[in-house]
Amino acid sequence: MKGQLIVFEGLDQSGKQTQAEAVHDHLRSRDTASHLLSFPDYTTPIGTELRRALHGELEYAADLMQLLYVANRYEMRERIQEWLSSGAAVVCDRYVASSIAYGEAQGLDPTWLRDIQKHLPLPDLTVLLDIAPETAVHRKTSGRDRYERDLALLSRVRESYRRQAAASGWLLIDGEQPPQTVTASVLNAIATRLALR
Repeated sequence: MKGQLIVFEGLDQSGKQTQAEAVHDHLRSRDTASHLLSFPDYTTPIGTELRRALHGELEYAADLMQLLYVANRYEMRERIQEWLSSGAAVVCDRYVASSIAYGEAQGLDPTWLRDIQKHLPLPDLTVLLDIAPETAVHRKTSGRDRYERDLALLSRVRESYRRQAAASGWLLIDGEQPPQTVTASVLNAIATRLALR
C-alpha cells in the first residue's frame, strides 16, 4: 500500500510547522508510520547555502535561489519515495508549491518552476494555511529573513498560493484561526480525503 504525502503551504508564521507536527503526532498516536520533513532542510550542503543566502551572507538571483530550493527537495526525493513505498505517511512543511509561489512573486515563470519539480513525488493532499502578510509580520517581529521583511512580495506570494489552491483542489484553511481549530479542520480533511484517522 502506498503511503500518503501531506503538504502544508503558506506564508511564514502561518502555522505550517505547528500543524505538520500536530498531524505527524496524531498519525503516530494511531500507530500509522509517519515521517516529518521541513523545507528548506538546512542540514544538507545545499540547505547550508540557502541559509547563508537568506541571511544576507550570499547574493543569488531569484532563479538561482529557486533552483537551490528545488535541489534541496531533490536531495530528499529518494528517501520520500522509500517511505511512501513502505506505506508510511510523509508530512511536509513546504514543498513544490512554495517555489512556484515565491518564484512567481519574483517574476519567474510558474510553468518552469512546476516543470523542474515534476520528478518529485506528488502530494496526496496540500493544505494552504492562508494568512495576511500583516499577520505574518505581527507574529514574528524580529529576526526575519529577506523574504519575511518584504510585505509587497508576501502579498504576491499569497495571491499565487490562492491561485494554485483554487486550480488544484487543495484544502484552504483560514490560518488566522486558533491553532486548535485549524488542527481539527486538517484532521477532518485527512480522515475524509485520505481515509487516515
